[in-house]
Amino acid sequence: MRVLARVGVGPLCSAARAVIPWFWRGKYFSSGRESAENQVTPMLRHLMYKIKATGPITVAEYMKEVLTNPAKLLGIWFISEWMATGRNAAFQLVELGPGRGTLLGDILRVFSQLGSVLKNCDISIHLVEKTPQGWREVFIDIDPQASDKLRFVLAPCVTPAEVFIQSDETRDHVEVCPEAGVIIQELSQRIALTGGAALIADYGHDGTKTDTFRGFCGHKLHDVLIAPGTADLTADVDFSYLRRMAEGKVASLGPIKQQTFLKNMGIDVRLKVLADKSDEPSRQQLLQGYDMLMNPKKMGERFHFFALLPHQRLHGGSHPMNACQSKPSPSPVAGFGELAWR
Repeated sequence: MRVLARVGVGPLCSAARAVIPWFWRGKYFSSGRESAENQVTPMLRHLMYKIKATGPITVAEYMKEVLTNPAKLLGIWFISEWMATGRNAAFQLVELGPGRGTLLGDILRVFSQLGSVLKNCDISIHLVEKTPQGWREVFIDIDPQASDKLRFVLAPCVTPAEVFIQSDETRDHVEVCPEAGVIIQELSQRIALTGGAALIADYGHDGTKTDTFRGFCGHKLHDVLIAPGTADLTADVDFSYLRRMAEGKVASLGPIKQQTFLKNMGIDVRLKVLADKSDEPSRQQLLQGYDMLMNPKKMGERFHFFALLPHQRLHGGSHPMNACQSKPSPSPVAGFGELAWR
């Protein structure tokens, strides 16, 4: 399982440096050749040293470095201890022998970005592109035209990430996440053996999108190769891949849009009950929150829900029957069908 989770992170081949320059055509960000000056962050220097030493790195490895670098983990440790000792407002962070203060600066940035750090689950993607020579993985290298910038390149030969591409794949860009597959396989096996259920909610699609790898800084889209370490990196979940990784051990439902899921769960009724009991300022806050969750242009159609359930949950038979009983009809799965209010 660990081998699968780390697939594609190792060396390319003997011709690792013979990469093919390539510019990502995603609509959300550029290739790193922006006119704006690139901020040379400590993370960027670290990545350049790494690439010079070992060659181009996968997008998955790039995401791991940017999102889970040790400086961020140290920052989380300090905040954890601060919370455990009463959240004293008089908080001092002291580094002995700081040199230029690079590490401390990274930790202080974590303090301002803690919310985004904690929501990341260390799941990264591999980008794979269809070429005349077959599928080739996208790597990240130093731009030879600008020594302080990174660029996307194509691997010169086959990499392990390509085994996750289906033979009938029609897209020309695919994002694969072996680690997510490992998690789904583990969940599916546990649910099949001992029961239970899993509900997965995230930005995603059902195997229809291509370029979703993007960065956010200050709630705005940010070039993923500019100033690494200052922005969050993310990609949409491919729910068709998760369904495939369940390997038929469990039943799956969805993905369905958040707007539909919450409506089926009775969000409108809940809103009315709360609004009737609230003063005007609180009522306006409720309406704003409702709009953020349900508006198709916000999270209503961008966020999706996906469930894993035992097969018997959808086909009845979850309770023992005697000879005189007919097979029970399974009850609807909340959120994936409209609830009947009584």
